[in-house]
Parts: sequence; structure tokens; C-alpha cells
Amino acid sequence: MNPTAAILPCGKRLHLQHGPIDLIISADGQRDRAFEAANARFQTILTELVTELGALKQPMSPTVECPMGDVAQRMHVAAITFSDYGFLTRMAAVAGSVADTVLEAMIEGADLRRAYVNNGGDIALHLQAGERYSSAMASHDGSVLGQIIIQRSDNVGGIATSGRHGRSLSCGIADSVTVLSTNAANADVAATLIANAVDLADHSAISRRPANEMVDASDLEANLVVTDCGLLAASDRTAALRTGLDCALTMVNRNTIHGAALFLQGEALATDTNMISPHTRTKEYA
Repeated sequence: MNPTAAILPCGKRLHLQHGPIDLIISADGQRDRAFEAANARFQTILTELVTELGALKQPMSPTVECPMGDVAQRMHVAAITFSDYGFLTRMAAVAGSVADTVLEAMIEGADLRRAYVNNGGDIALHLQAGERYSSAMASHDGSVLGQIIIQRSDNVGGIATSGRHGRSLSCGIADSVTVLSTNAANADVAATLIANAVDLADHSAISRRPANEMVDASDLEANLVVTDCGLLAASDRTAALRTGLDCALTMVNRNTIHGAALFLQGEALATDTNMISPHTRTKEYA
């Protein structure tokens, strides 16, 4: 199947789809030129990734070679940035890296005040001076979890969400984790790792199976992923969220992310940032 492109009924957004890649794109400024640039760059992205897919699924190690493709190289750089947080493959950055690549083509091809590329919830963002971006954070059932408001001066170029209800398998029990970073690739990897860290070892309410039993040829190999999580006691929810928040705070202190919000069974924790406002919060840590 070839890539498809369509202007959505609003007339202001572009939908690009090819295989598992599904993008919603918005641009303020030279919109037509931006959409043309996005569509042109999108034509070969999936083919580029498939060419190196086997290597991209390999676990990160000090000896892993840098891939050849543009998107794959973005995945590689993001994975290296977070390679000391545990098991990781470059596939943790694929959605964000695709979004970053398409947005870069748009910026190079058009004069834009504001633009975003949303790849299934992983968003590459461009803001000029005086512009801002706002978005609701939503749970898997559609209920609103909170609000994100980003100004140009915040220097956020990527937003990503991960968790056990998302498109990918998760090693943790977080319902969702939303991360802000300088680009979508970094946000993508960080959200995955923080969501994995929201966990309770050997808890009777949590069911797990090897990833490769859930999805053939999963890049997570035989690592255990969460298949179900029953209702937890308040103390367990807080403990799991705090473990994830500690991971997020380490990233904030290393300047690899700008902030994060973590959600589990109606409770939330967030790093100390005015860009993210969860509706429910058990506690906030600086």
C-alpha cells in the first residue's frame, strides 16, 4: 500500500498515513507549502525504516553501530541519551523521530508561526516568538487528565505519552505518562522509560507475560510486560507513582526532559513545572 494524504474536513490539517504510521499535521503560516513539504518527505519514511528494522530492534549497547537513515539516526541519538536507564532499543524513539523528521521538512520548506506533527500522540512542535500551544491530556477512555500549555520561551519541541494502555507494550503499570522535551524523539524515549518505572515488583494484582509471547518478534524480546493491573491500594498507587517520578526527576536534573506528569488509577504525580497541570495530584515534587 502506498502512502496516502488527505486534508481533513476542517481544511486546516493534513492526514498522512502509511502502514502503522498515522500523522495529523497542523501549520499556521505558509500552510500549503508546509503540507507539500510534509507529504514529500513522508513518501519514503516507512521504506527507510523497514530497511534497517532488524538493527533498530537490537538492544542498545556500547558497541551498537549508528544506522544510516535520517529517521533511524534520530532514534539512535535519542536512545543513546537515555541508554543508562535500563533495557532499551531504538524503537522506543520511532514515533517521535518520525514526527521530528516531518516537522523539520515543513520548517525548511515554509515560513511557519506555529506547527505540529502528531504521530499517535507523540508530537513534534514548532513555535515562533509570541506563539503558544495548548492541549488536553486524556486517558485511554477519553476522560481529561489535565492540561498542557507551552510558550515559545519554554523551548519545548516534543511531547510524548506512554503507558500500558498505549499502542506499545509496557513493562510498567502507569495508565499514562506525558513528557515534555526539546524534541519528540527524546520525549518518546523518556515517556517509555518513566512509564516502565511506574511499577510494583511481584504484586499479586499485576499480571505479566514475556513480550515475545504477546507480539511476534517484539523488540522487547522476553522481557516481561504488563497484561493487567487490578485495583491497587492508595499506598501502592503512591509508591508506584513515586518510583516513576524519581526516574523523571533524574531526567529533569540531567536536562534531558523539561517535565512530566504520571497517572495511575485516578491519581497523579508531576514534576515541578507550570507547563503541565494534572487535574488530580497526590503530591508535587520539585
